[in-house]
Amino acid sequence: MAYPKIRGLRWWIMSILMLGSIVNYLTRSTLSNAAPTILPALHITTEQYAWILNFFQFTIMLQPLAGFVLDTLGLKVGFAIFAFAWSAISMAHGLASSWQAFAWLRGFLGLAEGSSNPAGMKATAEWFPAKERGFAGGLFNIGASVGSMLAPPLVGFAILYYNWQSAFVITGAVGLVWATLWLWFYHAPAKHPRLSDEERAYIAAGQEKHLQGDGTRPSAWKIMRQRNFWGIALPRFLADPTWSTLTFWLPLYLSTVRHFNLKEIALTAWLPFLAADLGCMSGGVIVAFLQKRGVGLIDARRGAFTVGACMMTCMAAVGFVASPSAAVALLCLGGFAHQTLSVTVITMSSDLFKRNEVATVAGLAGTCGNAGVLVFNTLIGVLVVRIGYTPFFLGLGVLDLVGAVVLWTLVRKPNADDRTPRPSANAA
Repeated sequence: MAYPKIRGLRWWIMSILMLGSIVNYLTRSTLSNAAPTILPALHITTEQYAWILNFFQFTIMLQPLAGFVLDTLGLKVGFAIFAFAWSAISMAHGLASSWQAFAWLRGFLGLAEGSSNPAGMKATAEWFPAKERGFAGGLFNIGASVGSMLAPPLVGFAILYYNWQSAFVITGAVGLVWATLWLWFYHAPAKHPRLSDEERAYIAAGQEKHLQGDGTRPSAWKIMRQRNFWGIALPRFLADPTWSTLTFWLPLYLSTVRHFNLKEIALTAWLPFLAADLGCMSGGVIVAFLQKRGVGLIDARRGAFTVGACMMTCMAAVGFVASPSAAVALLCLGGFAHQTLSVTVITMSSDLFKRNEVATVAGLAGTCGNAGVLVFNTLIGVLVVRIGYTPFFLGLGVLDLVGAVVLWTLVRKPNADDRTPRPSANAA
């Protein structure tokens, strides 16, 4: 059966992926936005809440497993399995009645939701030529910001008009709808019946020949022996705690330190994520600006990361301002800065590694990022009652500057990105 072709199909594919990322972050953000209600209702302490979050962070560190499944089964089937799983697990949160139950459910949720970033990077590598990949990656990562942005008003509405259990049921049901859409519409570029021959040729022509996969299964050990992997993984370790702080701790911070009520949290907690939406696109804009001025792709990405790291220093001032509005404004700037640098370093997995390795690389780098989150969450949970949030905001203000140094020091450009070929080791 002949299907009508869809013009610009790759952007439709990215739109569906972005929608999936929205759902992913909406479900993972539901607990944090319901936490000011759930914790006192179930007598859960701040330290116990940190352990709940850490169960999620521990299992989401298994992203390499998710990446391997996606590289092996393919995006269509593999991502659908994960999406159906995280939706059902999210709905099951409504049955929890203790912190231990929440911890186990969050652990299973992290295992399933860890598939999102490897899936997005794999699709970006397969569906887009190199010159469009930064912008496409930015669109995909907008989903994280939008999902986190939608959670405060949606969860607040569900709690105010129904109960906290309904918030998990609603967000999980949305995930089931998206998983069905994905399974129905997605196909790989080589097999998609609605992809025109012209667009397929355009995508293929823009792919770097030195990064084409050879059909073999990716080797995690081989990847981890490369300095380029650590050059993007270590900055993720240092950067990702910012996003987890905004996603998991912001509602509690606004409630306990700034004394916001549930309605005020619903009206303001989404603002840093709106700013983060803009940050998702700014990284690609900076890269394009630098490339037009003769800067190579890898150096342009490093430059964009550095700009974001400099802007991130604003987070150090959050704990010192007296005005709640000023604190929220600084958090918004932090959200913008974080996504500027985060999208940039995440996209570099598709610039530096072969197509059949991208999902595994993204998964391994995601593991490093979530290891940083695990450490940071533990420290907050144990120490925040004693020392407050200010030292943690100070840390977030400087960690990405260290990440920028690592990125410039460790990452080496592929030969195809260099302006002049490198001499071989045997050259005279």
